[in-house]
Amino acid sequence: MKPYHSRTKIVATLGPASAKPEVLYSMINAGLDVCRLNFSHGSQEDHQKVISTIRTINKKHQYNVGILADLQGPKIRIGLVKDGGINLVNGARTVITTQECIGNDERIYITYDNFPKDVKAGEIILLDDGKLQMRVVETNYKDEVVCEVVHGGILTSRKGVNLPNTKVSIPSLTAEDRKNLDFVLEHDVEWIGLSFVRNASDIVELKDIIKERGKTARVVAKIEKPEAIANIDEIIEVTDAVMVARGDLGVEMPMEEVPLLQKMIVKKCRAASKPVIIATQMLESMITTPRPTRAEVNDVANSVLDGADAVMLSGETSVGEFPVIVIETMQKIIINIEQNNYPFHSDKFLKAHSPSFLSDSVCSSACSLSKLANAAGIVSMTQSGYTAFEVSSHRPQSQIFIFTSNESLLNTLSLVWGVRGFYYDKFESTDVTITEVNEFLKKKKLIKKGDVVINTAAIPLERRSKTNMIKVTVIE
Repeated sequence: MKPYHSRTKIVATLGPASAKPEVLYSMINAGLDVCRLNFSHGSQEDHQKVISTIRTINKKHQYNVGILADLQGPKIRIGLVKDGGINLVNGARTVITTQECIGNDERIYITYDNFPKDVKAGEIILLDDGKLQMRVVETNYKDEVVCEVVHGGILTSRKGVNLPNTKVSIPSLTAEDRKNLDFVLEHDVEWIGLSFVRNASDIVELKDIIKERGKTARVVAKIEKPEAIANIDEIIEVTDAVMVARGDLGVEMPMEEVPLLQKMIVKKCRAASKPVIIATQMLESMITTPRPTRAEVNDVANSVLDGADAVMLSGETSVGEFPVIVIETMQKIIINIEQNNYPFHSDKFLKAHSPSFLSDSVCSSACSLSKLANAAGIVSMTQSGYTAFEVSSHRPQSQIFIFTSNESLLNTLSLVWGVRGFYYDKFESTDVTITEVNEFLKKKKLIKKGDVVINTAAIPLERRSKTNMIKVTVIE
């Protein structure tokens, strides 16, 4: 069993720096909970090797590390440009074309065929994470757009393009995404990230494909566009989890709005019992140095205090020089916050007309009881995972121990705040089962004689229906 670490989970992007089995094993032991595979980079063959490594480590050490496959989505890029890059000069005009070419001072190729049809005069074009800015002067609605450079600089090949004012007509699942989706569903990954989500129907489309294939992967909606913010309630309602992707969000929207948007999204996700990940540039300076900046430490700490389920690393662990040290650093920051000033038992209001109101009330009562009784743990059985998500959303101070016979669910729960999952398949009578799981935790030294634990279950157990029972146990 993996050594216990923090309640706030760590997601890390894997790449050349972290793909070796011994490095990955060290990262997991340092606190890594979920491995992110970024399909913007690397071949399916590369990702296949990493999936095998994760599964081998899980099997050998009885770990439950989850996999998040992050689809690239409709990321718009410019094509190749001449050696040394293009020097875009303020006030100069250049043509952006959908006809493939090697970019120079006069013409730049863009990978987005409908670009001339979608943009309008006066709209802003941001290149290379917003470092360079252009304004649309005119379009021929076919294959060319004349632009004026507002903030110039050197533009190199394959840089990303953001269009904050433009209604983009590219589907959320591109042809390449669909190929990668087939691949990840074949390999039964637990979580699938959908990039550049604009509305709830984007999520529904992906979920329908997953269901058609008879798979159980859950969807993470990546929030990085103004349209997603406008439709945030509908998106949270249909998705399984959310990622606050602050990189593109901070380019597509005024960057000063991002901190409050982060807090707003975390709050809404907790209210809906949906896990939320905070991502981008969390310990960015650690790509090249073994110590973070103080501002980065504050950023991770504040994301933990906001109530995020998970904090995420990108380049720091995929291509950085210190992948294991980065995880250790993030873990230290999280644990320090959780041991000193964490807002446990944050208010959560139940919806009286919700179809799950009764089982939600049982989960809420279990959390309230755990606070009053100063319980060492809340111990629950679940088949679907619903109880785990619900109990976690109350952010109780007691440990959350979840028992299930659904093996793939154990890896899924690695993303959920505070949850520690265990395999158990002997659901006999309620009393026998409760005694057995409590004994198991005692043997593992996770609880001890004299501790109070709150057990929840659905009775009769063999029905495996919704949680409807609470039992307070003093460990003997």
